Amino acid sequence: MFLHVDLDAFFASVEQLDNPQLRGKPVIVGAMPGSKRGVVAAASYEARKFGVHSAMPIDQAYRLCPNGTYLRSRMGRYREKSHEVMSIFAEFSPDVQQMSIDEAFIDLRGTLRLFGPQEETALTVKKRVLEATGLTVSVGLASNRYVAKIASGMSKPDGFFYVPEGQEQAFMEKLPLTKLWGVGEKTLSRLNSHGIHTVQDGLKTPLPVLEGFLGQANAQFIYKALRGMEASGFRDAPQSRSISAENTYEDNLEDRYVIGTALMDLCQNLMFRMMKEDWKGKTVCVKIRYSDFTTTSIQETSLRYVSSAEDLFNRATELFDKKYNGRGIRLLGVGVMNLESGCEAPQEDLFDFGQKKHHKLEEVVLQLKMKNPNLPITKARLLQKSSKANSSEKGED
Repeated sequence: MFLHVDLDAFFASVEQLDNPQLRGKPVIVGAMPGSKRGVVAAASYEARKFGVHSAMPIDQAYRLCPNGTYLRSRMGRYREKSHEVMSIFAEFSPDVQQMSIDEAFIDLRGTLRLFGPQEETALTVKKRVLEATGLTVSVGLASNRYVAKIASGMSKPDGFFYVPEGQEQAFMEKLPLTKLWGVGEKTLSRLNSHGIHTVQDGLKTPLPVLEGFLGQANAQFIYKALRGMEASGFRDAPQSRSISAENTYEDNLEDRYVIGTALMDLCQNLMFRMMKEDWKGKTVCVKIRYSDFTTTSIQETSLRYVSSAEDLFNRATELFDKKYNGRGIRLLGVGVMNLESGCEAPQEDLFDFGQKKHHKLEEVVLQLKMKNPNLPITKARLLQKSSKANSSEKGED
């Protein structure tokens, strides 16, 4: 059996945990009201009663919930709590697949002798997370990841939903078509236009008919999803691990020095995360979104691993220069892809060029920051940063 665990309203819940006066009140994390481009990163369940949800423009959220508490994101704190929770999952299985900062799959196959019935294990996981971190999770238990993912959302917050083996299709038949995970608005529209408005309608539709208007890959995915089966490759395909950071800027970035400072800020934060989580990688990616919302990206793989924030900054700057067209920038992102565990020491470079020195220095800074997260240590260039930014990260809430 597989357990899908989803942290409830994660960012907002962390804020309520750290500030008990916010408990039971509507909390909206993200940008502040009045921000020209800000969006909601997370909303507490109290705020959701007013219609506020993640990715909503912050001004719209304020109109719906003017008396809510609005807070800026604290990604460092959220990553810290996420790490605590994921460490607990590892106590129950050697196979934990983290999908984002606030959700993961736990493979419970083979754990019966250790922890007893898997339904009890699911409840134990919930209890352990609450006792150790003060956070609640909603969990779904099923014979495959696809159904477990959907089940975890059936009784939020602090919920548990179990789909016994052999009952997958019966479970799916009771759901509205919109509950199918991985089926977007365009696909739903195509299904509706061909007379498929319910799961039952889809179950009656032969696979060749679905392939006729969805294409082979999409049709096979839908066909299996309707029956509570995992699509081919979903379960066993190795995931290409990546880590990224991006900022959306309240004012367009146009000055090259300011842009460089923004890139350095992203690279430093990203490198500290890689060091803390013990990852290494050779593929660097840069994402640019211009003021007219057009978005472009570029990536490149080197022969050697990224060794320091300065090394990452140099690579990111080179990629940025290849892609930048001179227009105002509203969003910048930097990522490192195809990550590998840092447990094995990377092959030494023939020429060092001072990278070892930079890496050692950053390790010291990281250790100091872990002891005192508010310690004001950063690159000198960052002190001249003049543009306000709202931090964001993929997979949030």
